[in-house]
Amino acid sequence: MTEGHGTPDRPLSEAEIRKIVEDSTPASLFAGKKVLVLTPDTTRTCPLPLMIRCLGELLGKSAAHLDFMVALGTHTPLPEERILALYGISATDRQERWAGSQFLNHRWDLPNTLARIGWIEADEIEELSGGKLSERVPVDINRAIFEYDLIVILGPVFPHEVVGYSGGAKYLFPGISGGEFLHAFHWLGAVVTCPGTIGIKHTPVREVINRAMRFIDIPVHCLAMVVKSATELYGLFGGDYKKAWSLAADLSERVHVVVKEKPYHTVFGVCPPMYDEIWTGGKVMYKLEQVVADSGRLIIYAPHITEVSRTWGAYMEKIGYHVRDYFLADPGRFTDIPRGVLAHSTHVRGLGAMEGGIEKPRIEVILASAIPPEMCAKINLGYLDPNTLDPDRYRNREAEGILFVDKAGEVLHRLRTPILGSQP
Repeated sequence: MTEGHGTPDRPLSEAEIRKIVEDSTPASLFAGKKVLVLTPDTTRTCPLPLMIRCLGELLGKSAAHLDFMVALGTHTPLPEERILALYGISATDRQERWAGSQFLNHRWDLPNTLARIGWIEADEIEELSGGKLSERVPVDINRAIFEYDLIVILGPVFPHEVVGYSGGAKYLFPGISGGEFLHAFHWLGAVVTCPGTIGIKHTPVREVINRAMRFIDIPVHCLAMVVKSATELYGLFGGDYKKAWSLAADLSERVHVVVKEKPYHTVFGVCPPMYDEIWTGGKVMYKLEQVVADSGRLIIYAPHITEVSRTWGAYMEKIGYHVRDYFLADPGRFTDIPRGVLAHSTHVRGLGAMEGGIEKPRIEVILASAIPPEMCAKINLGYLDPNTLDPDRYRNREAEGILFVDKAGEVLHRLRTPILGSQP
């Protein structure tokens, strides 16, 4: 049974939130059981301290054990003090109230943390992907989950470039998975393209994730949030992971999608501090690409960002940022590059084509960050010195064809009538 509600018009009160958590999470689910809660990292906005507190008060009463794991995907592992800060847990509370709990990272970067739980056969991948991929893909998951009797997904739902809408089963795949499966479905999302995926509820990648979930024989409970800020929860749905996610995605479309009537020749997106490298700061591009006019430019304003990626930076320096068809034109050149890296490259560079062996991106993507101009040129992105830019000069100029978006990266902007060039 799935409980919950929400509206784009007002945030839920704490009393409403607690009631939804309690009504959707009966004691029969967790009493006497070992429970693992999967949460987002610092790159997602949500009132996580409140939700952690609610769950702790509810489950801590009768669960045999209650642990937490940050579902990192391929993001950077967090030291425990940062996890505790993310969860709103003080050092005193850690030693007293939470003394019996573990606060874990998904260590996707350590192969011995993963267990192979099955394969999705080539014919299934071909069917699920609409013929875009045809290969046998192994499915790996963090082996720690098999120490638990219940998995609780606790995370927000937003439009997402790889899967359509984030949340739900995505907290397991790729949240706590890894290996070839992770790279295969990221590349599938890139082949479909970001505009062909983001803000679309049912996508090939979501179907692949749901197929992988059949290998999980541990009960999975979901608390899916729809937020407007780190303190405002506009919707909460609890219960079956598919149903709760589906209801949250429906509300997310009403909360996190802005429809514009016309494209803009210049879009200025302010990258918030929670994205501290281009690997995550690229979300500014993902959410704004569709409202940039053909041959227009998107400026990612991120003076705080100093590097492309702590984990994947060497790969990105090797290949740079390119449109999808650049990689499809000569795939043999890139067999040594993880396909998740190729996917990131195409998502940030955006749509485009290869014409006569020459790459033709639809728009110009410009970094205004602490990454120097030489590196921007090396990775095939434009450069502006952030110290010479006054963001306020881009505000309130929509009539001139300039769109300013503050705290970009979570709210999707798209056109009511897409322009031809913005289509995959």
